[in-house]
Amino acid sequence: MTDSTIWWVLAGLVVGAELLTGTFYLLMVSAGLIGAAIAAHLGVSLPFQIAVAALLGGGLSVALRFYRKAAAAKNPLSKTDGNLDVGARVMVDAWATDGTAQVKYRGANWVAMPVTGETPTPGMHQIEEVVGSRLLIKKL
Repeated sequence: MTDSTIWWVLAGLVVGAELLTGTFYLLMVSAGLIGAAIAAHLGVSLPFQIAVAALLGGGLSVALRFYRKAAAAKNPLSKTDGNLDVGARVMVDAWATDGTAQVKYRGANWVAMPVTGETPTPGMHQIEEVVGSRLLIKKL
């Protein structure tokens, strides 16, 4: 079996592993293996093929890591952490003596609490945070 065939088989196995695990980094490693296969087709020595696989696969993996970090820094989820309830509005009719209120939200009754420093007053509020099954709300 030729060197290029071995590299192509390894690249195929790594792509298969990527499909099973869902990590995008294995695609970068397989790109390095494909680069080594191309180098083998060009007739370069085995140490150079290994260097191509390592440098290309490793370099692409590191580049992907930096890209993901930069993209995450540009588009943070801020305080919502992906929670689509944050920012929604609820109506508080009355507050209980313990500082909580029952509010109707998404067709269910929720326990609501004011955020720290807020005075519990009836009226329209905005959800600031969801803690377990409690809504932390702020007066609008």
